[in-house]
Amino acid sequence: MLKKLLLPLVAASAGFAFQNPDLARWEKEASSVTITRDDWGIAHIHGKTDADAVFGMIYAQAEDDFNRVETNYLNSMGRLAEAEGESKIYQDLRMKMFIKPLELKKLYAASPDWLKQLMNAWADGLNFYLAKHQDVKPRVIKRFEPWMALSFTEGSIGGDIEKINLNQLQAFYAKAIPTPPPAQEDEFFEVEPSGSNGAAVAPSNTRDHHALLLINPHTSFFFRSELQMSSDEGLNAYGAVTWGQFFIYQGFNSRTGWMHTSSGVDAVDEYLETVSQKGTSYRSYFYKYGNEERPMIAEQINVPYKTSDGVMAERIFSVFRTHHGPVIREANGKWVTIRLMQEPIKALEQSYLRIKQKDYKGYRETMELKANSSNNTIFADAEGDIAYFHGNYIPRRDESFDWTRPVDGSIAATEWKGLLNVDELVQLLNPASGWLYNTNNWPWSAAGESSPKRENYPKYVENGGESARGLHAIRVLQNRKDFTLDSLIAAAFDSYLPWFEKPMPALIKAFDAAPDSPLKTKVAAQVAVLRAWDYRWAEDSVATSLAVFWGDDVRRRVGGGGRRGGSPEEAIAQAPGEQLLEALAAASEKLAADFGTWKTPWGEINRFQRLTGDIVQPFNDAAPSIPVPFTSATWGSLASFGARAYPGTKKWYGTSGNSFVAVVEFGDRVRAKAVTAGGESGHPESKHFNDEAKRYATGALRDVYFYPDQLKGHVEREYHPGS
Repeated sequence: MLKKLLLPLVAASAGFAFQNPDLARWEKEASSVTITRDDWGIAHIHGKTDADAVFGMIYAQAEDDFNRVETNYLNSMGRLAEAEGESKIYQDLRMKMFIKPLELKKLYAASPDWLKQLMNAWADGLNFYLAKHQDVKPRVIKRFEPWMALSFTEGSIGGDIEKINLNQLQAFYAKAIPTPPPAQEDEFFEVEPSGSNGAAVAPSNTRDHHALLLINPHTSFFFRSELQMSSDEGLNAYGAVTWGQFFIYQGFNSRTGWMHTSSGVDAVDEYLETVSQKGTSYRSYFYKYGNEERPMIAEQINVPYKTSDGVMAERIFSVFRTHHGPVIREANGKWVTIRLMQEPIKALEQSYLRIKQKDYKGYRETMELKANSSNNTIFADAEGDIAYFHGNYIPRRDESFDWTRPVDGSIAATEWKGLLNVDELVQLLNPASGWLYNTNNWPWSAAGESSPKRENYPKYVENGGESARGLHAIRVLQNRKDFTLDSLIAAAFDSYLPWFEKPMPALIKAFDAAPDSPLKTKVAAQVAVLRAWDYRWAEDSVATSLAVFWGDDVRRRVGGGGRRGGSPEEAIAQAPGEQLLEALAAASEKLAADFGTWKTPWGEINRFQRLTGDIVQPFNDAAPSIPVPFTSATWGSLASFGARAYPGTKKWYGTSGNSFVAVVEFGDRVRAKAVTAGGESGHPESKHFNDEAKRYATGALRDVYFYPDQLKGHVEREYHPGS
């Protein structure tokens, strides 16, 4: 099934030869673009046309962090192993099952002219950057082609393809080579809940009677750029851009704003295929469908990779697929295929078109493309509308099947029956509550008593549940009629930790009920601190340190949540009292061992540090870092900071959570405040590499310079790309 071929490294990394006609054309494009850098290093790009703006914004992104731009496309096209070696082979294979250059080139040729112009400008901007920066050495992609933009059309941190388990994929396709055992995951909980916060407040609930929007994606840090792009063709959008893309993923224009959160909608299905072999060739496999046996589609996929010797090699895989999709694993003697959305043109159209819409009606029309498969949407506009869409691309299915598990691929009843119409989506428009939100939880609490009703929708529209963050969002949004930009920021950074509402009283009750013993004596002082705690994080809070360390320990002991499902809070509240006290004793010992005393304030443990421009950050207790008062979203903190200790450290360093935070007020003029983790630049020598770190840690959002008059007095540099 596999064979290895050695190739010269230079074959995959031939020099970038620029032709004079290209350079002259790029220079002409650049002359129609102006990049204005404000005093935070944020790029405000203006072009005569939308294509000019795309040329300039991708050039600016490359200036700030070309490595992240290229890496995103190495990932999206299945070419990471060419840069990072053999460990990425199966990650690349997974992508290459769906992303095929020849097919994308055909799709590019079939794209509408306006979209083709944007893709052309995108490639031109990146190639012009490389032409002007000969010192920048791409790891693999020496020249960008317009069709490549169709490989990465949706700005989420993990797309549908990444739902495929790499260990299971490798176990199926690597039978000819040793397969490492699956990575051991924590049985009880994730390192950090993924996703985001989004909320909208109607004019009826605001002091100045303008709609408000909270944009708060939770991703790995430095995952997106912050910028503004505008043109003489009506484009004027600001917000967070996933490195390498040419649309604002989460942001606003002068009239509308949009926020995406990861969705629990079931938009991906697995099928159990009954397979037989009628020969020795890899093309001799058949699968059952109804009363017939259909030939399994077989193809060869080549995955080049860089060896430890610096030469290029490749593995050749025989990959199988049915009409449902590619085979991704084996289960109980059946081959498992996967079906998911594959609409690159529609997805890229929708991602771009929505940033130019001026009202709810226009935005909703972009939803009719039904090509946003992994996101929910929170929306607000200058006309006072607020709205929520739970998903967008949802296959219509027979509800008699359990779609949370692989279904029988041999029967026609398990086929998709088209997609749900936009009218059929779980959605809200101007709910009577005057507010709505999503924190990657179910939609049945999205607007309090005005929320959608679960019984009105198919089961497959939601696979998740409620969360501590969701309960917290309701707490800060309900029963208020006086929201402002600043009070919405305060709500987004509210320090309450609702996860502890049931477990902590159970701990204290266990202590009070326990007979005198060495264990009770050992934790008496700690219980006194926790008894007085108000369940709020703070930089100087010893109780927060105790609670978090105890919470981590007791979840391991008791379980009952995270990857196993269910509610860990309920399980812990019902656990034996001695177990709760033992966990507190262990947490105290861990604090004392790592920090000298269990009385260590939270801010001395929980730290933000940015030392290099590497995608995987190194951490060092001896190097400068700053305290972060907010905690992991695990405990219900809306402001999320996913931190832990790393090899060689005792302090906890954050790598995910709040990455970009913005609040927007719509009126005659849009007004916004924002902050980005660390800073805009990926270059440590830049003053904008870490200039927002303290604001980030304290929730002190800065003013956004959206209009030219707001930029006056805040301009560091104005230039054409390449000048």
